Amino acid sequence: MAKTIVVKQIASPSRRPDVQRQTLVGLGLNKVGKTRELEDTPSVRGMVRAIPHLVTIVEERG
Repeated sequence: MAKTIVVKQIASPSRRPDVQRQTLVGLGLNKVGKTRELEDTPSVRGMVRAIPHLVTIVEERG
């Protein structure tokens, strides 16, 4: 079983650079409070690290 992380959007991307909005879309997030379970890869971790003011890691599984 692959490792996964649960990522939650904690803030709105309004009044933020477009690249940050695109990063949220890449993670599959679009509304405050929405969560996604994603595979724990370096690319996903990098996306989360790029927007720590908009998302948080809720849980690590596996």
